Amino acid sequence: MGTVRQLLIVLSVAFVSTVAVGAAWVAIGGGDLPIHGWIALSLGTAGTVAMTWVLMRLAFRSDREGWDARADDTSDLRRKSPEA
Repeated sequence: MGTVRQLLIVLSVAFVSTVAVGAAWVAIGGGDLPIHGWIALSLGTAGTVAMTWVLMRLAFRSDREGWDARADDTSDLRRKSPEA
């Protein structure tokens, strides 16, 4: 049920963002958007919101599961070499 709720939130944010950008476009004198403009604006906004959501989920999952802590940082000069 949590995934459905998150998806609804993402879609709501994308919808509100699309309407806000469309209204701002008309307010600055850009003219009415044709249907193709609304479709392009909707897809661009939804894609951006979805990509942001996925990347933030990956960042939180990485932090929670310690993926970054397990990474081998061979450029760390303070680390003792295996030969020593």
